[in-house]
Amino acid sequence: NLRNSDLPKKLRRRVKGKHNHDRYNKKILGTSIEERPESVTKRTAFGDWEGDLVKGKRVASEPALLTLTERVSRFEIIIKIPDYHAQTCLEALQKVINQHPDWFKSITFDNGSEFSKLAQVKGPKIYFAHPFSPWERGSNENANGLIREYIPKGKSLKQFTETQIAQIQNAINDKPRKILHYLSAKAFSKAFRSAS
Repeated sequence: NLRNSDLPKKLRRRVKGKHNHDRYNKKILGTSIEERPESVTKRTAFGDWEGDLVKGKRVASEPALLTLTERVSRFEIIIKIPDYHAQTCLEALQKVINQHPDWFKSITFDNGSEFSKLAQVKGPKIYFAHPFSPWERGSNENANGLIREYIPKGKSLKQFTETQIAQIQNAINDKPRKILHYLSAKAFSKAFRSAS
């Protein structure tokens, strides 16, 4: 009668480092990340974004944060949404795009069901990462980690006002970043767009 705790080392069920996308059941929500231009991967121009949701309580009727991270500058946009149904995400994203139409060339999301309607977005090209592949949207994942410094997992977002969310967004965008030569995302974004 051997238990896990009796073993000197329990073997992993899944080998890290091997990213074989063929082994997963693929949901096709829209254009795959595999069709994304090389220029997006190389971060050569402003306007290519990554997106996701930051959830407080994992209940679809609870508020969530729609987060967008620009790939070159790491500039962050955070929008509080009342729930994370697919239609809500579509409407919130379209509203942001309409406010800043020249900012968005492409946005890459994960394959979550809450993003199932985003292929309908007018304006930028929407791409979808492979299932279970958060590293394909690494800049956004990193930014979401910064948000968690202000909003811990499991804490309802109902108590956070739009003003508080804007303060969190500003704090992230004003933070000096090593990857940006110790400029803030806000300053780097402004300088990069001026130079382009």
